[in-house]
Amino acid sequence: MEKRLDEMKEGEKGRIKSIEGSSIKRRLMDMGIIRNSKIEVIRKAPLGDPIEFSIRGYNLTLRKDEAKDIIVEVEND
Repeated sequence: MEKRLDEMKEGEKGRIKSIEGSSIKRRLMDMGIIRNSKIEVIRKAPLGDPIEFSIRGYNLTLRKDEAKDIIVEVEND
């Protein structure tokens, strides 16, 4: 099942499938958000922005508008 990264719930895991036409695509890739990387949602702020993720052995925080351009293949537990 595919979801946008900002739609995932706390504790959900998946693999990065693609980054859509984001103006910050290069910056996201430099931070380790590349295709097939495993990612997990750690927590969301009370209003849903920002969102903290675990990816490639470190935690990363993104704004909701940045996370909406990242498509994830969600793992089924």
